[in-house]
Amino acid sequence: MSVVGVATAEPVGNAVAARRRKSRITKSPKIVVGASILLFFVFIAIFGPTLAPHSASWQASNSSAFAQPPSAKFWLGTDRQQHDILSQVLSGGRSTMVIAFVAGIVASILSILFGVTAGYMGGLVDEVLSIIANIFLALPGLLILMVVMKPLPAGDTDNPFLIGSVIALTAWAYGARVLRAQTLALRDQDYVESARIIGERRPRIIVSEILPNLLPILASSFIFTVIYGIGIYVVLSILGIINPAQASWGTMIQNAQGASAMISNDWWWYAPPALCVALLGIGLALLNFGIDEIVNPRVRSRRGSRRGVRFQLGLTPVVRAARPDASANRDSSNRDSSNLDMAAPVLEGES
Repeated sequence: MSVVGVATAEPVGNAVAARRRKSRITKSPKIVVGASILLFFVFIAIFGPTLAPHSASWQASNSSAFAQPPSAKFWLGTDRQQHDILSQVLSGGRSTMVIAFVAGIVASILSILFGVTAGYMGGLVDEVLSIIANIFLALPGLLILMVVMKPLPAGDTDNPFLIGSVIALTAWAYGARVLRAQTLALRDQDYVESARIIGERRPRIIVSEILPNLLPILASSFIFTVIYGIGIYVVLSILGIINPAQASWGTMIQNAQGASAMISNDWWWYAPPALCVALLGIGLALLNFGIDEIVNPRVRSRRGSRRGVRFQLGLTPVVRAARPDASANRDSSNRDSSNLDMAAPVLEGES
């Protein structure tokens, strides 16, 4: 009877834990706001070129050499080559998103191969794979990308899958270190030891027992790599490494910089793509912070420990005094009122 009780209690406990985690996800404002921003830009990446009034290379006129400010005809204005800024913004999001997500997927695969394998195997395998990860961790990523991509033909510098894969080469090492540390803590757990005793093969133990417990960390690492990929791709575009003919937010900023749009105060030329990059990065960062708060007990405990502290703008935080109950009020009615004032804990510096 006791065996049956244990067997039925564990699934019920897992179901309760799953419902509790799902409730935290839906109630987290960071995850809700971050996911909404990400979905908006995914929609732009998929349907942006279709919704754009013109193609990215369309020119309103060949005779004018002045950038037109926003108007009823051109909502976000034009650049000096008379390209419609709104059309370029809507068309440029797809390449940026594809490159960032390809970089995140490839870097996550490399992180699993190196980090989880090193943590589970241990010994010489761990030392060799850790040395390789440390080498990539110490290399300057942007410099390596410039050295790798500069000799490529112009046709390959606008290939999103090639660019994303090259960016991933400089982004997987940190995730591999984190996964290795977590795998070292998981490989001695009872359920992993049980799978090892009954003769399960190592690849199956890693895939079936280790990886499911690393999914929150993998999700956080993936989002961090996507943010890194967006930033690096924009920087490579501004530096002129990416083919200028490729319609992207980075090439738009690079064209505006080359034409001195900042000096001539043509803000409508560079502000829209810069805002898109910033908003997308903020959305992904909020999503990452929200996931970290759910899966990291230390962050939750620090957040919970601040509930009793009342913060005031520009002042020292004050600890709230517990409200006395009715019996305490009756007992304290006979005391001097001056003693009550001394009972409220107030931090030094409160005004």
